[in-house]
Amino acid sequence: MRNKVKSGLTYKPAQALVVLLVFVSVATIITAAAVTIAIISARSTGSLAQGDEALMVAEAGAENAILRIIRDPSNTYSAEPPLTVGNGTATIIVSGTTNKTITSTGTVGTFTRNVQVTGTFSPGTDNKFTLNSWQEIN
Repeated sequence: MRNKVKSGLTYKPAQALVVLLVFVSVATIITAAAVTIAIISARSTGSLAQGDEALMVAEAGAENAILRIIRDPSNTYSAEPPLTVGNGTATIIVSGTTNKTITSTGTVGTFTRNVQVTGTFSPGTDNKFTLNSWQEIN
């Protein structure tokens, strides 16, 4: 085979194919990395959204418990079957007589978040529930 000379450089015809293969390989690796990062980011975003939704479900369960306590003060409300809220369920446990502790667990998919509410219930003409604390717990 003869060597071709162009602009003072000597190269063999197969060298262009090798250079092309190297560039295609590098481009393929970069594209695969970008797609992988996009997939991981999408999964993380979905997980974050489910975790936030589980917290909202837990808060809705706590609010439901407060409403039940206020609406029916003669009832010794302590728990109820899991409450369906949106795409999740809230499990609610209430303890105490005057000083109430409400623990609500929100579950969406595999994500679980817990909210604990403490307050004082004053039955009477106005059925007053005074909120002392509202916090997320582990």
